[in-house]
Amino acid sequence: MGMATANYWTAEMVRALPDDGTRHEVVYGELLVTPAPRMLHQLVVHRLTFALSAYLQSNPVGLAFGVPGDITWGREDVLVQPDIFVARLDEARTLDWEAIRHLLLVVEVLSPSSVKQDRFTKRRRYQDAGVPLYWIVDVEGYQVEQWTSADAFPQVQRERLRWEPAGAESPFTLELTELFRPI
Repeated sequence: MGMATANYWTAEMVRALPDDGTRHEVVYGELLVTPAPRMLHQLVVHRLTFALSAYLQSNPVGLAFGVPGDITWGREDVLVQPDIFVARLDEARTLDWEAIRHLLLVVEVLSPSSVKQDRFTKRRRYQDAGVPLYWIVDVEGYQVEQWTSADAFPQVQRERLRWEPAGAESPFTLELTELFRPI
């Protein structure tokens, strides 16, 4: 069976695909393909990554990534590339995506083509992996859905984000008016 007709995908198969400008991920064998993000999406990713990175400079509990990274949790049928994630420092210091197993925070910024994947398929995968906090940023609705690994329903944030990672001296906070402000 060729890759183009595969019904069950692996991380290795996804890595072998040609770079065509789209994001390819696989969750429990299902291939997820999304086009390159819109400018507003990237602006929000940049702002939130910058704010998290600044926070983690004074509260060094992890390292924020705002670039695609191949997260697999050691499974062949999973390969996700969150928009933003915070990895534990000990795992980030290895400089090896395969070593990243314990994400402290995951953020997906919704795009028209990713709503179902981000809200359902990937959310369930992040919950199954025990990710303690998952934010789904809705740039059109000016809100953020906040999920923990145990939640059946999200808490919807419309004013500010707050994150209190273990080991930090103070919480991270960001007003949503700052995140969604015009250029």
